Amino acid sequence: MIKKITICFCTFVFIAAVLLPLLPLEGEAQVYDSAIRLHVLANSDSEEDQALKLKVRDTVLDFVSEEINGCNTRYDAQCKVEDIRDDITIAAQNRIYAEGYDYAVHVTLDNEYYPTREYEGVKMPAGTYLSLRVLIGDAEGQNWWCVLYPPLCTSTAKPESTLKEAGFTPSQIRILTEGEAPRYKLKFKILEIFEQYFDK
Repeated sequence: MIKKITICFCTFVFIAAVLLPLLPLEGEAQVYDSAIRLHVLANSDSEEDQALKLKVRDTVLDFVSEEINGCNTRYDAQCKVEDIRDDITIAAQNRIYAEGYDYAVHVTLDNEYYPTREYEGVKMPAGTYLSLRVLIGDAEGQNWWCVLYPPLCTSTAKPESTLKEAGFTPSQIRILTEGEAPRYKLKFKILEIFEQYFDK
């Protein structure tokens, strides 16, 4: 009897885990097409390399934030970032040299999968986003994520007004700022149970 219950439960969890991610909340799918993420990967997990990662992050953020200031859509921001990608590489490389390291840096702009992350009250759903990746040296250390567009990485960002200015719809803003809504919470809770079960 217990075995049958266990099998039924596992079957339910499996089906739910497979189907729920394919059923996005209203507006969720468009969230992925409206943002650009920033992903900085350190050379290693050493204290020095992790500190360098944050300095390179600050340099890239300052440079790119100024360049995309005034962009009203993801497309505009994407075009601008593509135009200045070589300049971003140079800025990051110069910061690395200035800190006394000779690591090479590689900057790409491509699609990348991100787990669910929360930034100052904004919960970005897991999914594939356009991503500006800054790879330092071997890029084998702990990384750093944020939202480059709309500009949620800066300490002065006001989430709801920033999202509205970037063209996010009211339903999308609710998804991003009220991520604990019942359906959203259930979706990720089932995935969590599924992962925990198979980790055992």
